Amino acid sequence: MATLHPFKGYRPRKDICSQVAALPYDVMSSEEAREMVKDKPLSFLHVDRAEIDLPEGTDIYSRQVYDRAAKNLNSMLNDGTYIHDTVPMLYVYRLTMDGRSQTGIVGCCAVDEYLDNTIKKHELTRADKEQDRINHVDYCDANTGPIFLTYRHREDIDKVVEDITSAPAEYDFVSEDGVRHQVWLSDETSVRELVALFKAVDSLYIADGHHRSASAVKVGLKRRNVKPGYSGEEEFNFFLSVLFPDNQLRIMDYNRVLKDLNGMTNDEFLAALVKKFDVEEVSSAFSPSIPHTFGMYMDGRWYKLTAKAELIHGDAVERLDVSILQNEVFAPMLGIGDPRTDKRIDFVGGIRGLAELERRVDSGEMKLAFAMCPTSVGELMAIADSGKIMPPKSTWFEPKLRSGIFIHKLSEEA
Repeated sequence: MATLHPFKGYRPRKDICSQVAALPYDVMSSEEAREMVKDKPLSFLHVDRAEIDLPEGTDIYSRQVYDRAAKNLNSMLNDGTYIHDTVPMLYVYRLTMDGRSQTGIVGCCAVDEYLDNTIKKHELTRADKEQDRINHVDYCDANTGPIFLTYRHREDIDKVVEDITSAPAEYDFVSEDGVRHQVWLSDETSVRELVALFKAVDSLYIADGHHRSASAVKVGLKRRNVKPGYSGEEEFNFFLSVLFPDNQLRIMDYNRVLKDLNGMTNDEFLAALVKKFDVEEVSSAFSPSIPHTFGMYMDGRWYKLTAKAELIHGDAVERLDVSILQNEVFAPMLGIGDPRTDKRIDFVGGIRGLAELERRVDSGEMKLAFAMCPTSVGELMAIADSGKIMPPKSTWFEPKLRSGIFIHKLSEEA
């Protein structure tokens, strides 16, 4: 049974929502964030990446950054930038990119269901990144960026969402990257129906936002420790989420670039590859569309690699393309044992295209690149259901949910 918890949200004024909404904090560097907010005083990056309002070189994990984030948020909540809904609500959030839409329900999910694995995970988290978001949530007393969750689609839930979205949207704007964002407000009847319907949903799955969810849960547990008589209904027992049906999601490729061949020449590396892959030079950039095939770019040439049958195991994790590449190429040939920490490997989201792989190799920054076939939602769910963990950087979801459209205050009264 999944809990869908309505909340008294804070949301931007209708006339300025497009100026407030911002990409999530973790898809950009501090330098990129500083550039993105030039002439944009309302951008939510002033909260999510508050170091941009402090001198360059400020430690992004310092207390003054979190203090500034809280100050900026409180200012926005109190100066008329935000509207405060005074009754618990759910919202419907639709993103349309390249003519393709996904429509999710914005509400809160339960800390306890993260802990008992009703909300299933498929990635490990890093302690330093977790602590950063713990501090951010705790200082701001709010969830400011929603967790991207999915569930196995149900026609009864779809019907309620369709009824809500048959009315004009409360918000409707196109962001600078061409993504259309629409938001509808729920009424009391639809809230009641959706809350009841989600009680029949067995599991929710984290699609994107493992660090944000883990940190939100730990802040909730911290608040419980200082309030031992908590009832379970306090807002700190819940965290901000958007729940999308699985049949609407799009996972893009998450590609790899590497600095060197671990002492091998190009010919030696190719000779090692042909023992495990069918290797074919192709005339143009190759983007794989079926599992167990890879594009490789090296020395100005593209190759198509097809894994030999003996590399494809029955285990749900080991048969993933990212696992095959790591276990058969990166570790044994290139000496990259832990891709989470090795500085010789980097990851490029598919939204940047294959031209970005060519650029990074042609510039001399990297030696070679691999283009991946996207992991499927079905694979993600199967691995999460089995309690296993996917390799790092296995999925890249597009479009990205915007931060700042919905704020969930942890100290809000139910």
